[in-house]
Amino acid sequence: MTTDSELDALVPQQSFDRRDFLVTSLGAGFALAVQPVMAQTAIRTDDAGLLAGEIKVPVKDGELVAYRALPQGAKKPPVVLVVSEIFGAHEYIRDTCRRLAKLGYCAIAPELFARQGDPRTIESIPEIQAKITSKTPDAQVMSDLDACVAWAAGQGADTGRLAITGFCWGGRITWLYATHNPQLKAGVAWYGRLVGTVSEFTPKYPSDLTGQQKAPVLGLYGGLDAGIPLETVEAMEAKLKAGSAAARASEIHVYDNAPHAFHADYRPSYRKEEAADGWQRMLAWFKKHGV
Repeated sequence: MTTDSELDALVPQQSFDRRDFLVTSLGAGFALAVQPVMAQTAIRTDDAGLLAGEIKVPVKDGELVAYRALPQGAKKPPVVLVVSEIFGAHEYIRDTCRRLAKLGYCAIAPELFARQGDPRTIESIPEIQAKITSKTPDAQVMSDLDACVAWAAGQGADTGRLAITGFCWGGRITWLYATHNPQLKAGVAWYGRLVGTVSEFTPKYPSDLTGQQKAPVLGLYGGLDAGIPLETVEAMEAKLKAGSAAARASEIHVYDNAPHAFHADYRPSYRKEEAADGWQRMLAWFKKHGV
């Protein structure tokens, strides 16, 4: 599979060579850093009629644990990669996979921090950022997502109809993957950061890569997001208009009165109306682009 040479060149080789995966099982429940969970709003989707649970995906340096959900007996279902926030593939992300599976998709959510540590067991968001997310190379993530696509193809899913969606940290990754994989048909990025401080592990941000974008992305953002200023969203829209054909086909929708993480139904930031509208926009975007 074609890869992004810039990202591959800038990742330290050791991240692919080491074989000590620190996360080998997904367990259950919500991440510690998001406790207490807003039980009155958290959506819980059952697995009736689904093939749902933990899988192991072969990667360059071992096996990556992931959560997978699809309809039982499905023949060549389309594939949606689901990329987590900084909290990893905890219950909210697994539930999102089940919601997509109920609609006919094969949804796969890999634990992309498996080599760096388990963010679900850390109580502090700053500690997760310092110990795990800041040390997770973009190129490693791209390679792991490619491995999930290859796994899905080997299981009979239709990777010719491939989409990706991600939340917060995963929203940024969604934009990046749209510049990386020419097989991708569509992406939906929920409040993913567009600009930021570069490092050896995060050498580029979405606003740097619009000229290389290979698939159209729908960006869903909150007008009250304190961490993603509206001026960065507006600047991204301008860059998309001057970018590749896929970039020019991309769209950004801003919910004026929504904060960051407005889709996260288990957190106080949840906004039911905006979350439901964003979900329908996502499904329409997938359909529009053949997924």
